[in-house]
Amino acid sequence: MEQRVAEIEGRIASRLKDLRMRQELTLDELSRRSGVSRSMISLIERVESSPTASVLDKLSASLGVTLASLFAPQEHGDAAPVARQKDQPEWRDPETGYVRRNLSPPGFPSPIELVEVVLPPGTRVAYDSGFREPHVDQQVFVLEGTIEVSVGETLHRLDAGDCLAMQLDRPVAFRNRGRKPSRHLVALTTRRLPPMTAPSGRGK
Repeated sequence: MEQRVAEIEGRIASRLKDLRMRQELTLDELSRRSGVSRSMISLIERVESSPTASVLDKLSASLGVTLASLFAPQEHGDAAPVARQKDQPEWRDPETGYVRRNLSPPGFPSPIELVEVVLPPGTRVAYDSGFREPHVDQQVFVLEGTIEVSVGETLHRLDAGDCLAMQLDRPVAFRNRGRKPSRHLVALTTRRLPPMTAPSGRGK
């Protein structure tokens, strides 16, 4: 188990550094963008610290990628289109204990990402990054239990079988108030919005 955790944290560290270097960002610049301290980013990249979900969300938003993509390798043309269950990376948040498992085939070019999430009883996981570029659409389908999902100021109570569609353009939080773990599926797609055009001035 410890070896699997080390492998996943190593993958996160490598992916984070690769994304930062591709965008030619220094540690200080990424720190200013994300609000995560320079020292924390450095520790994560050196696999000397176990980042929380909140920290990874801030970093992924600042780099213009989804949180799920930090757990997957860079897309490549010869990636297998099937992800066997035993090969799907599973990660536990050291702060809340919630568990997420990337279901999508790693590295396979696709606009869709699937993630399975298990929330322990009494757990609340908050993502405060708000607006993202590129634009991210997300749907949450509850498999077991009941969860509360707050999207900005709006609160949704979802039971097993319910599905919620949202855009990741404001803070989002997930909460399990029950006495048993809940389990839900998250589907994400990423798209770039067309640039805004200036008014033509007609009708003046």
